[in-house]
Amino acid sequence: MPNPTYEQVCGGDTGHAEVSQITFDPKIIPLKTILEVFFTVHNPTTLDRQGNDVGTQYRSVIFYRDDEQKAVAKQVIKEIAASKIWDGQIVTQLSPFKAFYKAEDYHQEYFKLHGRQPYCEMVIAPKVAKFREHFRNLLKDS
Repeated sequence: MPNPTYEQVCGGDTGHAEVSQITFDPKIIPLKTILEVFFTVHNPTTLDRQGNDVGTQYRSVIFYRDDEQKAVAKQVIKEIAASKIWDGQIVTQLSPFKAFYKAEDYHQEYFKLHGRQPYCEMVIAPKVAKFREHFRNLLKDS
């Protein structure tokens, strides 16, 4: 289904996943580092769920753009699995990129605009704190 609404994706019948598209310059930050952040701040061991959010739209997935990105993702998954930082098997899927549909405007900068909302405080804020704790060196000086 091209360009589904948030409500359609939440229904779980579209085949889409809720994801973020990351645009980066590999000369500044390598894909491996981005994936290490990804595997630190979300749980890659729960099939079709993230916390209380359940359904295929919440699956752990990496959409790669080329064979090099796929190889890097496979290597990072292997390293994360070997490190045993997560209990359980990593279930993150690797899929070729096909299309990305931008969320509606009310989802843009959601945490920044709605940080006091219970979902943001209970789910997103701990992930942001975990990122800041483990990857402070990646933050811009501000």
